[in-house]
Amino acid sequence: MGLLESALSVGRGTDTPFEVVGAPYIDDVKLADALTSAGLPGVSFVPIRFTPTASIHKGQPCEGVSIILTDRDRCNVVDVGLLIAETLYRLYPKDFDPDKMRHLLVHPPTLAAIKAGKPLSEIRALWQKDLDEFMQRRAKYLIY
Repeated sequence: MGLLESALSVGRGTDTPFEVVGAPYIDDVKLADALTSAGLPGVSFVPIRFTPTASIHKGQPCEGVSIILTDRDRCNVVDVGLLIAETLYRLYPKDFDPDKMRHLLVHPPTLAAIKAGKPLSEIRALWQKDLDEFMQRRAKYLIY
């Protein structure tokens, strides 16, 4: 969720930081339905309303989702963050500014794909070859 923290509230100033995301312009039920329909394994999304006492949208009533981890072995947290970004930009293009993620994302093709409305599978494909190569290089250094 840190990827999103410059663009919307990630729950800083609540009892559940990094377990919720939201903003004043979001419809909590609409967002939860859109994220749930993507069918990501190991995670579910529940509508929530909260008012953060710190960081982005401090003191403003926000609607969004609570992110419930249901299977940590199956959940790809990068996919969760990217899905939230892609969905928010699709639902709220005038309010959600993906460029605010630029300094944390540091991958211009991914940012461009989010802004172009590409599905998560196409976004992941942008770096899959590099990821596969990294995993092969890393394997010989793993002790356990």
